[in-house]
Amino acid sequence: MSHFLRRLPLSRLLALCAAVLVVGCGATALAVAIGTGPVPPAKPLAQAVHDALAAGAGGQQIEGVSARIQLTDHLLEGANLASQAGAGGGAASNPLITGASGRLWISADGHIRVELQSESGDTQILYDGHTVTLYDAASNSLYRYTLPPRSAGGVASGEGSGSATGSSEGSGSTGSSAGSDGQTGKIPTVAEIQEAIEHIMRHANLSGATPTDVAGQAAYSVRISPSRNGGLVAGAELAWDAIHGVPLRLAVYSTQTAAPVLELAATEISYGPVPASTFQFTPPPNAKVTEVQPHGQHEGEAGSNGAGANTHPAHQSGLQAVQAAVPFTLDAPASLAGMPREEVHGAEVNGHAAALITYGQGLGGIAVLESQAKSGSGGSGGSGGEGGSGGEGGSELLGELPKVTLPGASASELPTPLGTLLSFSRDGIGYVLAGSVTPATLQDAAKGL
Repeated sequence: MSHFLRRLPLSRLLALCAAVLVVGCGATALAVAIGTGPVPPAKPLAQAVHDALAAGAGGQQIEGVSARIQLTDHLLEGANLASQAGAGGGAASNPLITGASGRLWISADGHIRVELQSESGDTQILYDGHTVTLYDAASNSLYRYTLPPRSAGGVASGEGSGSATGSSEGSGSTGSSAGSDGQTGKIPTVAEIQEAIEHIMRHANLSGATPTDVAGQAAYSVRISPSRNGGLVAGAELAWDAIHGVPLRLAVYSTQTAAPVLELAATEISYGPVPASTFQFTPPPNAKVTEVQPHGQHEGEAGSNGAGANTHPAHQSGLQAVQAAVPFTLDAPASLAGMPREEVHGAEVNGHAAALITYGQGLGGIAVLESQAKSGSGGSGGSGGEGGSGGEGGSELLGELPKVTLPGASASELPTPLGTLLSFSRDGIGYVLAGSVTPATLQDAAKGL
């Protein structure tokens, strides 16, 4: 899979990442407040969550959801993609990247379909319990990813989820039993939920259940935010139907802006059976189909067994052990951008040994991925030219982004309201830096390498 992602044009990669976001949000965020419906009575958060999880078991089974939606996406507005030539510039008009209106359906057995509309052609996203399919009409391209089977101890992603008899836990398919025991379907007690809330509050700030009105439905809303060192992440909000227990709205906020950076909302919503034909989609016969392979399906599996498994680079931890496992000299100073080095772990990128080094703690920390640079992607002391953002670390995916100048290298940079990504090659090493920090902070860290 990593080899596929490394070769994928930037616009298609960004669209694929956004598709994952939309499918995830689609299952848990369906409607936005319009200020015309009833407001539920005040409840402690634990009680409100318990009632939401128990809604299906209490007879409020959801047979399906239909909604008109609005996807808001300001994540890449500062990336200046529109000014980039080639495939990168094409992302500027992709509805998954720019946001769009559309429709969403969820069936009782967990099938999902999302349509996002744009002048250049609709984008379709489908999930059937086994496979996620993304079709981009503008490029006539279809991407299909089949989820790996789950372990025997868990609920299999493909077993029973698509059958009519599997809907006896039906409301859970649309999210209402997400917090119940995956083995027995038992709903946690209020005391157990309160204990979990107290555990969360040791690491984050959590509001109470705020009574509100969401798309004409009585609802509760909760906000979670980092308690310390959250970087650029201000928090997230989730609202759910007070009666049906279905999550209704999800929004992610940045410290840089007051409005949500990401939000999936429905302008209209209704509950009821959704015809099976809604989830059937046939792409044009001349569509370009790409099968996205799960990591390790064709490579790496042999190394997971036997004595060699413990010596695999990805299993190493600590500066000395990781240095011994990689074929290049690690660049791991004691601190970067004023943050102390925390951990050093082995990694594998496209079948090659790599190292992941973290600095600072929390979301406001910085991660540095180092790998051996590809031949011609920036020589010793060179700027790297077009290859300055190359390397085995897959950083060439960022080569279409705007460049910034670093000592001895030209770097590709992806700034967003939630964090920054920076990639360059120098002295035979490919670097990818990421963190929920400003571009200036990440550039400062890069200069320390």
